[in-house]
Amino acid sequence: MEDIMSNAQTKIMRETVREMDLTANLKWRRTKDFLFAVTGLMTLLFAICVLLALFIDLAMTGVPRISAEFFMNFPSRFPEKAGILSAWVGSLAVMITTAFVAIPVGVAAGIYLEEYAPKNIFTKIIELNIINLAGVPSITFGLMALGLFVYKLKFGQSILTAGMTLGLLVLPIVIVTTREAIRTIPNSIREASYGLGASHWQTIQHHVLPYSSGGILTGVIISLSRAIGETAPLITVGALTFIAFLPTAPVSDVFPFVSFQWLHDAFTVMPIQMFNWVSRPQTEFHVNAAATGTVLLIMTLLMNGIAIFIRYRFRRRMKW
Repeated sequence: MEDIMSNAQTKIMRETVREMDLTANLKWRRTKDFLFAVTGLMTLLFAICVLLALFIDLAMTGVPRISAEFFMNFPSRFPEKAGILSAWVGSLAVMITTAFVAIPVGVAAGIYLEEYAPKNIFTKIIELNIINLAGVPSITFGLMALGLFVYKLKFGQSILTAGMTLGLLVLPIVIVTTREAIRTIPNSIREASYGLGASHWQTIQHHVLPYSSGGILTGVIISLSRAIGETAPLITVGALTFIAFLPTAPVSDVFPFVSFQWLHDAFTVMPIQMFNWVSRPQTEFHVNAAATGTVLLIMTLLMNGIAIFIRYRFRRRMKW
């Protein structure tokens, strides 16, 4: 009887010790989670403060220089008369070309890989290469475009070359975001469409794409906001640092009243204009560069804000 009581007490003591160990282990894990959360929050706040300090310093230097004349004047050797007319027009033309190159191809490729491509080793290799291309340095795309578009296809150092170069640069981002947006659509929507007799393409056209369009548009805008600040690939393909003229007008007075000559014109963009002014010794040109950087940052923030707004609106409208 005494042995039975002793064994029972031993078991109770072991269970008590085990519970105490579990409680201490749980408290230590909670402490580590709290310390990690605090460390991550402090790191994020430090990064945000540094970014705000840089942006505020740039804005304080450049905002007084921003005016209507700054947007409407060409670059000049006189800093007080210099403007960014050719730079922002060139950036707009390059971004339009980039969008026409990257969006249709990227969205179509994302739809094919997610909805039609067979799940085999060949498809996995393609997906792996797309993911790897998203991390390739931009200068690599510039060197490839220099050899392919400038020398082989004879497009020259033109807006078309720049747009196609940046289109290839952001194409992996568009493909990946398209696939991720399509994956968020529940299979129940597809099954309901199939149950009503719709074909695969009708299901994609009328159900999958409308519901995923918010995520796709968000990815497209974010990819373009990255492209607008790229400099290395454009310098590689021959963007000019000083241009005192605008590309050919896209509208003409001769039938068919639309001209694509502007695609073959020389160009410059705002990051390259900034680089040109920063390399000058005069302080006034540095102020012009700060003003251009402020405009470029505001454009980038607006594009990202539009992407967030579109995603929010589509999430509220598209409910399942």
